[in-house]
Amino acid sequence: MLRSSRMWRMVLALVAAVLLAGTAAACGSDDDDQAPAASATPSQTLSTPVTVQHVYGSTTIKTIPKRVVTLDLQWTDVMLAMGVQPIAYAVDPGMPASGVPWEKLPADATKISVTDGLPVEKILALHPDLVVAAYAIQDEETYKLLSASVPTIAGPPGDAVPAWQDLTHTAGQFLNDTAKADKVIADADAPVKAAAAELPQLKGKTFALAQYIVGDSMYIVGDPKDGSSLFFEEFGMKLYQPVLDEAAKTGETRVNVSTERADLLRADLLAFLINGGDESDLGDIPGFDQLPGTVAVLDYATIVGLNTPSPLSIPYSLDKLRPYLDKTAGKAGA
Repeated sequence: MLRSSRMWRMVLALVAAVLLAGTAAACGSDDDDQAPAASATPSQTLSTPVTVQHVYGSTTIKTIPKRVVTLDLQWTDVMLAMGVQPIAYAVDPGMPASGVPWEKLPADATKISVTDGLPVEKILALHPDLVVAAYAIQDEETYKLLSASVPTIAGPPGDAVPAWQDLTHTAGQFLNDTAKADKVIADADAPVKAAAAELPQLKGKTFALAQYIVGDSMYIVGDPKDGSSLFFEEFGMKLYQPVLDEAAKTGETRVNVSTERADLLRADLLAFLINGGDESDLGDIPGFDQLPGTVAVLDYATIVGLNTPSPLSIPYSLDKLRPYLDKTAGKAGA
């Protein structure tokens, strides 16, 4: 069974994959892309090897990687923000046809579909010198198949989405450029800090981040230490207590409940995704139209940018969410 937070993240892409299957077939397969040629430039040895702890143990990196494969959006964004262009990256079929709105990826990079599991042989055939994933490596067997041939970083211990700042710090270490990592973090944090300074009324307000998989159930973030919660906490906001209580009762970091549980959505600010439908499907959730707080029904990309945050997605999602933050703060004209 997938761990709850990883399930929530994978469900976003998997539902979208089903919806877009016809479109993908018409456009051709991403798997037809040719792998770029291996670099002849030798890698620079790190003066001090970098060891990264993760859910399946630890990985030691001895040379600065030049051929990096990123298996989810968080790591793709971190690498791009650090000035590293992945030789291959995982695609999210839920994103617009034009691609992830905040990313500019190299045209010759290989696209990897992960909706049917990781194509280990294809990844290894690219001759990477590093594979990174925040949540895409779902089992230890897959990790062992990859790590037997190439240093591989899996998701962090525990069940929470990693903080993008932590991933960026880690990248700064194995790229031997901690100063740049600090700058990437400061630049991405700047608009959030500025917005928080402009909206002091948000301090103490509650938030909830959730999605409804149409025809199925709802998932609600239930961990205040989750990387997706940290964005809201920069405004002094708190995770809605009934969601915390439900998470404590079920042991889930992403609470999975039926559509009858609109009581868990009654936060001061609700950021919400209708996954696999449109606003007409909100009728499936009794009481949704009577929620007392500010309800932000957002598009797929914006929710992904909040759910699996990165130094590139946070400024984008903040811009989309800002009107709802203003309204929650009671700002005039919001």
